[in-house]
Amino acid sequence: MTVLAAVTRIVELGGVRERQAAVGALRARFEGRTGAFAPDDAWFEERSRAFWCDAVTRGRFGREVAAELTPAERAWFGPLERAHRGLFRVEEGPAGRTLVDVWSGAELVPTVIDEESGAELSASAGQLFDGRVVGASEPFVLALLPGAVFHPRHATPAIEAVIAAARSRDMTTDDTLDALLRMERSLRALSRVQAAYAYRLEALTSPSNHGAPHLPVRRAGKSPR
Repeated sequence: MTVLAAVTRIVELGGVRERQAAVGALRARFEGRTGAFAPDDAWFEERSRAFWCDAVTRGRFGREVAAELTPAERAWFGPLERAHRGLFRVEEGPAGRTLVDVWSGAELVPTVIDEESGAELSASAGQLFDGRVVGASEPFVLALLPGAVFHPRHATPAIEAVIAAARSRDMTTDDTLDALLRMERSLRALSRVQAAYAYRLEALTSPSNHGAPHLPVRRAGKSPR
């Protein structure tokens, strides 16, 4: 049983009607931290995957459906809940594809990546992305979970300034990366906004307005990376 298969099964079980309340509560907390999203948003699918990635790791949602999982699937609870979250860039080299976490300094060479994430990484030169990597030792696995959120290339200089400010304030990984997701959502939702306006220091510690009803959205499709 691979970690990606276990995650897929947990997410499937989360989609049944009797778990709507539990999933809804998790999603409300996720949106409160990272920004609201709805089916008519161009970024809905990406944010839905990011929500489920958060739910099976930080949200420990696997334990909500544990009775319906096999022992092999339940064995992934610990690794999932200890997943390394980072703000990564991709480097290609002799060792293969390396994910360099610009927040923590960690460098990880994943052994498992799903097909869709692999395609996104191949097209991500110059981008930073919020992602989670799960590790296990027997057998050795470093898996990048589906649900990464890619920040626009042109936002990288502004993101670097935000990261520096977050470090100076001793902010946690989750608080910092959640704030960056709020900023990414603002950049997509507001027309004709520069990256430096959306990715700004003032937005580091003001999540209260980001779970509110949607701001006017740009309908030209997905924003460029």
